Amino acid sequence: MQLRLEVFFKRGENMKEGIHPKYQKATVTCACGESFETGSTKQNLKVEVCSKCHPFYTGKQRLVYTTGRVERFKNKYGLE
Repeated sequence: MQLRLEVFFKRGENMKEGIHPKYQKATVTCACGESFETGSTKQNLKVEVCSKCHPFYTGKQRLVYTTGRVERFKNKYGLE
């Protein structure tokens, strides 16, 4: 694979000019007010959830109790 890439670039067959979008710095703004910079083809991005406010990352994840699901499965297939 490494050799094939070297041969590809030695022939001068790089990416075509004028058909690729411009990659630039982008500002990402969350609904919670947090903002940070990253790279994108768009200059400004707006998101609803980021790592600062997402329940999985903040530890404030809501627990969903699934009591009875195992029992219903066992009853349905007669595994008791």
